[in-house]
Amino acid sequence: MSNPVLSEKVFQKESAAIHSTTMTIKGTAMKSLVLVLMVLAGASYTWKVFYQAIDPSSVTPWMWGGAIGGFVTAIIISFKPQLAQYLAPVYAVLQGLFLGAISATFNSAFAQSAPGIVMNATLLTIITALVMLVVYKMNIIKVDGKFAKVMLIAIGSIAFYYIISIILGMFGVNLTMLHNSGPLSIGISIVIVLVAAFSLLLDFNFIEKASAAGAPKYMEWYGAFGLMVTLIWLYLEILKLLAKFAGSRD
Repeated sequence: MSNPVLSEKVFQKESAAIHSTTMTIKGTAMKSLVLVLMVLAGASYTWKVFYQAIDPSSVTPWMWGGAIGGFVTAIIISFKPQLAQYLAPVYAVLQGLFLGAISATFNSAFAQSAPGIVMNATLLTIITALVMLVVYKMNIIKVDGKFAKVMLIAIGSIAFYYIISIILGMFGVNLTMLHNSGPLSIGISIVIVLVAAFSLLLDFNFIEKASAAGAPKYMEWYGAFGLMVTLIWLYLEILKLLAKFAGSRD
């Protein structure tokens, strides 16, 4: 973000020691696939709970448990990259539980106005990731220090926006114009989706540089974890944007 999870300082520090095996792009790709499958496993469970339970709200504890547990796990991994090989799968399952629950909630809420909203959000996330990979491979956008600084400012601004919204919400201040289906709200969501998409370029760059620098093997899990953080963020933002478009048509 510049993905705060994936930064050059991390792999430079982790590459300082001598390791018998080193990180590779192929290895990171395989571990990324493993994490995706684990996210899907967790999501499938809470999706099933939502639609089979007599009371769909019974999925709420799973949703918040996954969200909070995933956040705590992510913080630990960020400070202790060597633990990624053990905790990244845990993070993936926990986030899967959260995503399955929130996705089922959106799917049910917009069943009439936007049928297939979850499938559309998933497909758009996959397409966006593939497009960004092509952009990176073809060097269409140069991922350098200047680009990283711009992204850092953009992501910092978005984080500030999230924090302010949460704090004001705790005091009963509802920023309706920023969260409804109006033009301003939709515009903000589009910008956030674009920032999340371009963050993937930083993730790809980190993985490539860390592999070239001979980072230790466990950094494959760390790289895969960082990529998953961005993909999950991108998916959630696309899902919210589609929901706002659906709401604007009502």
